[in-house]
Amino acid sequence: MAVAGGSLRVRTSGGGSAAALVFTHYWGGSAGTWDEVVRRLPREQATVRFDQRGWGTSRALPGPYDLDRLADDLIRVTGECVEGPFVLVGHSMGGKVAQLAAARRPSGLAGLVLVAPAPPLPAAAVTEEYRQGLSHAYDSPESVGHALDHVLTSVALPPGTREAVVRDSLAASDDARTEWPLRGIAQDITAQARDIDVPVAVLAGEHDAVEPPSVLRECLLPFVPHADMTVVPGAGHLLPLEAPGAVADAVGRFVATVAVRA
Repeated sequence: MAVAGGSLRVRTSGGGSAAALVFTHYWGGSAGTWDEVVRRLPREQATVRFDQRGWGTSRALPGPYDLDRLADDLIRVTGECVEGPFVLVGHSMGGKVAQLAAARRPSGLAGLVLVAPAPPLPAAAVTEEYRQGLSHAYDSPESVGHALDHVLTSVALPPGTREAVVRDSLAASDDARTEWPLRGIAQDITAQARDIDVPVAVLAGEHDAVEPPSVLRECLLPFVPHADMTVVPGAGHLLPLEAPGAVADAVGRFVATVAVRA
């Protein structure tokens, strides 16, 4: 699919459901981050996934890699690959991208599911020192492993999943890898978030060390209208990988409410 500067490879599945699900992955993730979630959804559920600009199969796409350009890409995907209503499902960085896209009120948008999302208001802990350190989290397989074990997860990932996460985290252009920690994570989008006018479900990991429930209550819920938060017991930040069943169930329930409302 054509986007600014090149093309995105988009993965679709299912069809015939009331609302399609369009997924955006976290910083370091890929379309594959959602595999286990999608596998647990009803077969007829329409899904759309892609590697964001600068990552994985989209690694060669030129910058800028800022949140606004990523939101541009997401809007482009929904316009080209979805017929009828759709729900954006964004994880972490992808959640912040989804908030920006939803704030533009694209035609067909029926709802928003934010999975361990980066909040619109940067938390107090997002200092310059923190951001500089974060920018080196994916420098090597060893640094990715350290982040997985000590920051990103509360639940041990299966070996194959862990290997895929390491590969994904390293599969980025240099500028895309550093854009989020050095700039995107600290961007205040509260003004845009207030323009979201669809139902919003928020999923938080009980033991998330990156975006804990307390931060989302303080830095997201006051700025995102119609948002309702659920805490997933025992899980850390990588909810689609640590608790794919809980994510799939929550998304399925949300889509059902959207369908009823429509």
